[in-house]
Amino acid sequence: MALFTIDEVRKTFTNGEVKEEILKGINLSLREGEITALVGASGSGKSTLLTIAAGLQPASDGQVIFEGENMAAMGSEQVRKIRASKFGFVFQFAHLVPFLTVEEQLMLMLDVSESKLKKHEQKKEVDKILRLVGMGHRKNAYPSSLSGGEKQRVAIARAIIHKPKVLFADEPTASLDSKRSKDVMSLIRDLTKTLNITTLMVTHDEEMLGFADHIIKMSDGQVLQGVGIIVEN
Repeated sequence: MALFTIDEVRKTFTNGEVKEEILKGINLSLREGEITALVGASGSGKSTLLTIAAGLQPASDGQVIFEGENMAAMGSEQVRKIRASKFGFVFQFAHLVPFLTVEEQLMLMLDVSESKLKKHEQKKEVDKILRLVGMGHRKNAYPSSLSGGEKQRVAIARAIIHKPKVLFADEPTASLDSKRSKDVMSLIRDLTKTLNITTLMVTHDEEMLGFADHIIKMSDGQVLQGVGIIVEN
């Protein structure tokens, strides 16, 4: 079923008297347990679309429907709460807090998401998620001692520790070599299926498209017709 619907979304930036339309009426539906990959040249609008879907910036027009409600009509505090409790984020770089251990990174995320779990329950949940991403043996390590692939695994664990409905991944493998990129994408795919997450990913790496259920190609602020591809994995 469609958990997320993007309906005629437009984004216009104004620089003095010049207006530039970055998104030109985007329509897109995202389903649970599936990865949708946005691809396209730099400036095609894919990252802008992701940030609007994630509630990080408003659309100029159109609707972003999440769980039956229009996020564009919500107040900033309501959108913030949805981001904190129901969305997870993975970026090109892990952005781990340098003075926190792996375990503490995830505990902090539970605090941010206003988890109702008690501390001992939180620790159990952290242990469970770290085992799931293959990092249970590194829970007391600091970021400086982790490899690039390990850091990204921790970032993914942090993104899903609060059981989000949607995972937004913006170039999640761009800073990794080919092997680590495939390992990270295999992990994202497995977690998407296992936890029934809706994943929206921006990527420029064609090798990563084989991990997606749907591939949406964008150009000049529009979705190209006839290129929504369903990939059987």
